Amino acid sequence: MERETDDAGCDELGVSGCLVPVFLQSCFVARLVRLLTSLLEVDSNSSAMEKEALCICITGAAGQIAYSLLYSICKGDVFGTQQPLIVHLLDIVPMMPVLEGVVMELQDCAFPLLQNIIATSEPSVAFANIDVAILVGAMPRKQGMERKDLLKANAKIFVAQGKALNDYAKKTVKVLVVGNPANTNCMMAKMNAPSIPPENFTCLTRLDMNRARAQIAMRVGTQVEDVKNIIIWGNHSSTQYPDVNHGTVNMPQGCISIREAVSDDSFLNGEFITTVQKRGAAIIAARKLSSAMSAAKAICDHMRNWWFGTAEGEFVSMGVVSDGSYGIPKDIVYSFPVRISPDHKYEIVKGLAISDFSREKMDATAEELLQEKESCQSFLE
Repeated sequence: MERETDDAGCDELGVSGCLVPVFLQSCFVARLVRLLTSLLEVDSNSSAMEKEALCICITGAAGQIAYSLLYSICKGDVFGTQQPLIVHLLDIVPMMPVLEGVVMELQDCAFPLLQNIIATSEPSVAFANIDVAILVGAMPRKQGMERKDLLKANAKIFVAQGKALNDYAKKTVKVLVVGNPANTNCMMAKMNAPSIPPENFTCLTRLDMNRARAQIAMRVGTQVEDVKNIIIWGNHSSTQYPDVNHGTVNMPQGCISIREAVSDDSFLNGEFITTVQKRGAAIIAARKLSSAMSAAKAICDHMRNWWFGTAEGEFVSMGVVSDGSYGIPKDIVYSFPVRISPDHKYEIVKGLAISDFSREKMDATAEELLQEKESCQSFLE
């Protein structure tokens, strides 16, 4: 079609036999784009509301970890921006006034995805028909308290919560135990919920993995996202083993092993391991409070991967029920490298080479978990 220019210099285009000035065409296109965008937004919101709400229970809900966690979950950062949510918040009776304040803040956030909030001190209410349980609440270790006393107090809590999950939660519920000692608390909950598959119980070691990645990124001067496949083996305690032997770093010269990038085995076999093992204690010494923001972020990372899967060629660390892989005793909850599919199923990564140094560290942390298991069983007999 032939283009014409009028005396005023206005470029025109014939459309269906008419000449329409270009600036009118632009206005029309802009309005059309705005209309289509608004229609897409309405469609997107309607699809979110058409989905069945996911019911999530968080225990210790009046505490500082839950306070940092709830915003990300309710905003859609964990289970997706199209997933409606109902949250059940559980805490002990003395914390209910504080929990009421948390509920008010959630209401005032006006999250589009948040359909309902139930705050309670009753496990039968909190665990009723839930899809996800994030067990943050636990007895904290007090000054002068021995580890066996901590184990005893928490064994009773997680036996009761395991029974409540068994009685009231969906049989497909996905359970993440955060409250320490997380591995053994998870094992006690799992043992008391026989109707829920053992693979649905996990504990948090993602915080340790995140700490390890951050230490390596700082050491080599790169971004954390460039550090992949560090493994946390064993217990979430000072015996855990952060293993870099299968990890990689994206550097300007390409993707290389962490050992090659750091080029300092004495650091990787010594100071690095100790720093990660004792990071929680270092934060308490500095803040006079335990990790909250970083723990909440790690919970989000753990659950997002469990929900949507891991990236191709990558694995993450999760405390899961041991199937005997790598010679680790069966049935203890031990942190392994896992790959996760988009249907929420994980598998332990098999066939990784284990050095003598790693073997010793892995066995030491497994031994601690066996001792914890034995102690808890003696408390409950």
